[in-house]
Amino acid sequence: MKGGKGIMKVIRSIGSLAFVIGLFATIFIGATYMIYHEPTLPWWLKILIYLILGGILVVLLTVAVEQKIKDKVREKEVPSGEVERPILLQNSSETPGIEIEEVLGLVQGHTIFAIWLGKDLSAIVRLVLGGELTEYTEMMGRARSVATDRMIAIAQAMGADAIINVRFMTTSVVGSAAELLAYGTAVKLSV
Repeated sequence: MKGGKGIMKVIRSIGSLAFVIGLFATIFIGATYMIYHEPTLPWWLKILIYLILGGILVVLLTVAVEQKIKDKVREKEVPSGEVERPILLQNSSETPGIEIEEVLGLVQGHTIFAIWLGKDLSAIVRLVLGGELTEYTEMMGRARSVATDRMIAIAQAMGADAIINVRFMTTSVVGSAAELLAYGTAVKLSV
């Protein structure tokens, strides 16, 4: 099943790339040509327009096929388990059974992630057809991991044993770009 998913991703990426190339070439080359030349469409501009339409069609078809496959085969994903980290991350203000020896201060890590226009197109298609916006799910998962790792690195540099009151905050920056901030309080624990 994973092989089919990979093939669909590759086909969708090719369709997305065709769309992006066709769109930008039509806008930046074709529009300029039309301003300075006769109003009939030259053969190369027709090809660019077909690239745009073909790219949209390929993305639509691959997303639709993926949705059908997901509907037929409801695979339950088994969580891969927590990654062991040298610092305890706690979303509460206390660590049960362990006393906090010293509060070291606020630590934070942030990142801004975006997806390229081709993946954005796939997500827009999913808005119409319904289903999980996997492009954004993957983007936010990577952003969360990067922001958390940066926060942990700062806490390690301070000599912390744990980070308590861990929180995540997201904001939209522009278009499909999102900022993710991970923050908490670095502490030393009594052992």
